[in-house]
Amino acid sequence: MSQNQFASHSGRLWLCMMGLFLIVAGSFFAWRMWLSYEKAQITRQWSQVSCRILSSRVVSERPTPHSDPAHRVEVRYEYEVGGVKHHSTRIRQVEAAPTLHFDDAVQKQQMYPAGSAQTCWVNPAKPDEAVLQHGSRAALYSIWFPLLFVAGGFGMVGGALRQRAGKQMSCE
Repeated sequence: MSQNQFASHSGRLWLCMMGLFLIVAGSFFAWRMWLSYEKAQITRQWSQVSCRILSSRVVSERPTPHSDPAHRVEVRYEYEVGGVKHHSTRIRQVEAAPTLHFDDAVQKQQMYPAGSAQTCWVNPAKPDEAVLQHGSRAALYSIWFPLLFVAGGFGMVGGALRQRAGKQMSCE
Protein backbone atom coordinates (compact mmCIF):
# COMPACT_ATOMS: atom_id res chain seq x y z
CA MET A 1 0.00 0.00 0.00
CA SER A 2 1.48 3.32 -1.04
CA GLN A 3 1.69 6.35 1.26
CA ASN A 4 -1.10 8.04 -0.69
CA GLN A 5 -3.42 5.02 -0.41
CA PHE A 6 -2.68 4.71 3.32
CA ALA A 7 -3.52 8.38 3.91
CA SER A 8 -6.73 8.02 1.90
CA HIS A 9 -7.72 4.89 3.84
CA SER A 10 -6.93 6.58 7.19
CA GLY A 11 -8.96 9.65 6.23
CA ARG A 12 -11.97 7.53 5.32
CA LEU A 13 -11.66 5.59 8.56
CA TRP A 14 -11.52 8.88 10.51
CA LEU A 15 -14.64 10.16 8.72
CA CYS A 16 -16.48 6.91 9.42
CA MET A 17 -15.61 7.02 13.12
CA MET A 18 -16.52 10.69 13.42
CA GLY A 19 -19.79 10.08 11.57
CA LEU A 20 -20.64 7.13 13.81
CA PHE A 21 -19.93 9.28 16.88
CA LEU A 22 -22.29 11.99 15.59
CA ILE A 23 -24.99 9.39 14.87
CA VAL A 24 -24.74 7.90 18.37
CA ALA A 25 -24.57 11.25 20.19
CA GLY A 26 -27.37 12.83 18.15
CA SER A 27 -29.57 9.75 18.60
CA PHE A 28 -28.98 9.76 22.35
CA PHE A 29 -29.97 13.42 22.74
CA ALA A 30 -32.98 13.03 20.43
CA TRP A 31 -34.10 10.03 22.50
CA ARG A 32 -33.71 12.01 25.76
CA MET A 33 -35.77 14.87 24.30
CA TRP A 34 -38.45 12.41 23.21
CA LEU A 35 -38.60 10.99 26.75
CA SER A 36 -38.95 14.52 28.13
CA TYR A 37 -41.81 15.19 25.73
CA GLU A 38 -43.55 11.94 26.68
CA LYS A 39 -43.25 12.80 30.37
CA ALA A 40 -44.87 16.19 29.68
CA GLN A 41 -47.69 14.47 27.79
CA ILE A 42 -48.60 12.09 30.62
CA THR A 43 -50.38 14.66 32.80
CA ARG A 44 -52.48 15.80 29.85
CA GLN A 45 -54.24 12.41 30.03
CA TRP A 46 -55.05 12.81 33.73
CA SER A 47 -58.42 13.84 35.15
CA GLN A 48 -59.06 17.54 35.70
CA VAL A 49 -60.22 18.19 39.28
CA SER A 50 -60.95 21.29 41.36
CA CYS A 51 -58.58 21.84 44.25
CA ARG A 52 -58.04 24.35 47.05
CA ILE A 53 -54.66 25.81 47.97
CA LEU A 54 -54.04 25.25 51.68
CA SER A 55 -50.68 27.02 51.91
CA SER A 56 -48.28 28.79 49.62
CA ARG A 57 -44.88 30.24 50.48
CA VAL A 58 -41.42 31.02 49.17
CA VAL A 59 -38.63 29.07 50.86
CA SER A 60 -35.09 30.47 50.70
CA GLU A 61 -32.05 28.26 51.29
CA ARG A 62 -28.31 28.57 50.89
CA PRO A 63 -27.00 25.45 49.10
CA THR A 64 -23.54 26.19 50.55
CA PRO A 65 -22.52 28.62 53.29
CA HIS A 66 -20.99 31.14 50.86
CA SER A 67 -23.51 30.91 48.02
CA ASP A 68 -26.37 33.24 47.25
CA PRO A 69 -29.76 32.08 48.55
CA ALA A 70 -31.86 29.94 46.22
CA HIS A 71 -35.64 30.40 46.32
CA ARG A 72 -38.36 27.85 45.61
CA VAL A 73 -42.12 27.81 45.98
CA GLU A 74 -43.83 25.38 48.33
CA VAL A 75 -47.54 24.82 47.74
CA ARG A 76 -49.85 22.46 49.56
CA TYR A 77 -53.34 21.78 48.20
CA GLU A 78 -56.24 19.41 48.64
CA TYR A 79 -58.62 17.82 46.16
CA GLU A 80 -61.28 15.16 46.19
CA VAL A 81 -61.46 12.01 44.06
CA GLY A 82 -64.27 9.50 44.52
CA GLY A 83 -65.38 11.11 47.78
CA VAL A 84 -61.88 10.79 49.30
CA LYS A 85 -59.78 13.87 50.10
CA HIS A 86 -56.17 13.87 48.95
CA HIS A 87 -53.27 16.29 49.45
CA SER A 88 -50.35 17.14 47.20
CA THR A 89 -47.43 19.54 47.04
CA ARG A 90 -46.43 19.16 43.41
CA ILE A 91 -46.70 22.05 41.01
CA ARG A 92 -45.32 20.05 38.07
CA GLN A 93 -44.42 16.42 37.62
CA VAL A 94 -40.76 17.42 37.37
CA GLU A 95 -40.14 20.22 39.84
CA ALA A 96 -38.26 23.28 38.63
CA ALA A 97 -34.86 24.04 40.08
CA PRO A 98 -34.68 26.79 42.70
CA THR A 99 -34.06 30.28 41.35
CA LEU A 100 -31.59 32.89 42.54
CA HIS A 101 -34.16 35.60 41.76
CA PHE A 102 -36.46 36.15 44.73
CA ASP A 103 -38.90 38.20 42.63
CA ASP A 104 -39.40 35.27 40.22
CA ALA A 105 -40.21 32.94 43.10
CA VAL A 106 -42.66 35.45 44.60
CA GLN A 107 -44.37 35.90 41.23
CA LYS A 108 -44.79 32.12 40.90
CA GLN A 109 -46.02 31.88 44.50
CA GLN A 110 -48.64 34.58 43.85
CA MET A 111 -50.21 32.34 41.18
CA TYR A 112 -51.30 30.04 44.03
CA PRO A 113 -52.49 32.18 46.99
CA ALA A 114 -53.64 30.28 50.09
CA GLY A 115 -57.40 29.67 50.08
CA SER A 116 -57.77 30.04 46.32
CA ALA A 117 -59.60 27.58 44.10
CA GLN A 118 -57.44 26.07 41.36
CA THR A 119 -57.54 23.26 38.85
CA CYS A 120 -55.24 20.28 39.25
CA TRP A 121 -54.73 17.16 37.20
CA VAL A 122 -54.95 13.83 39.00
CA ASN A 123 -53.55 10.49 37.92
CA PRO A 124 -56.64 8.23 37.62
CA ALA A 125 -54.51 5.15 38.42
CA LYS A 126 -52.98 6.78 41.53
CA PRO A 127 -55.29 9.45 42.98
CA ASP A 128 -52.56 10.54 45.44
CA GLU A 129 -50.56 11.84 42.46
CA ALA A 130 -51.56 15.31 41.22
CA VAL A 131 -50.03 18.41 39.65
CA LEU A 132 -51.09 22.03 39.23
CA GLN A 133 -49.33 22.57 35.87
CA HIS A 134 -48.53 20.43 32.87
CA GLY A 135 -44.90 20.06 31.86
CA SER A 136 -43.51 21.84 28.82
CA ARG A 137 -43.63 20.12 25.43
CA ALA A 138 -40.75 22.28 24.17
CA ALA A 139 -38.47 19.25 23.86
CA LEU A 140 -40.50 17.99 20.90
CA TYR A 141 -40.21 21.34 19.14
CA SER A 142 -36.42 21.24 19.56
CA ILE A 143 -35.81 17.59 18.67
CA TRP A 144 -34.81 18.59 15.14
CA PHE A 145 -31.48 19.95 16.44
CA PRO A 146 -29.89 16.64 17.57
CA LEU A 147 -31.41 14.99 14.50
CA LEU A 148 -29.26 17.33 12.39
CA PHE A 149 -26.20 15.67 13.95
CA VAL A 150 -27.61 12.24 13.11
CA ALA A 151 -28.15 13.31 9.48
CA GLY A 152 -24.66 14.85 9.35
CA GLY A 153 -23.16 11.66 10.75
CA PHE A 154 -24.89 9.57 8.09
CA GLY A 155 -23.65 12.03 5.47
CA MET A 156 -20.07 11.67 6.72
CA VAL A 157 -20.23 7.86 6.75
CA GLY A 158 -21.92 7.79 3.34
CA GLY A 159 -19.33 10.13 1.87
CA ALA A 160 -16.48 8.02 3.26
CA LEU A 161 -17.97 4.84 1.82
CA ARG A 162 -18.88 6.28 -1.59
CA GLN A 163 -17.07 4.75 -4.56
CA ARG A 164 -14.65 7.06 -6.33
CA ALA A 165 -13.04 6.46 -9.74
CA GLY A 166 -14.05 2.79 -9.83
CA LYS A 167 -12.37 1.91 -6.50
CA GLN A 168 -14.33 0.29 -3.68
CA MET A 169 -13.96 2.23 -0.41
CA SER A 170 -14.89 0.91 3.03
CA CYS A 171 -14.56 1.75 6.72
CA GLU A 172 -12.33 -1.24 7.44
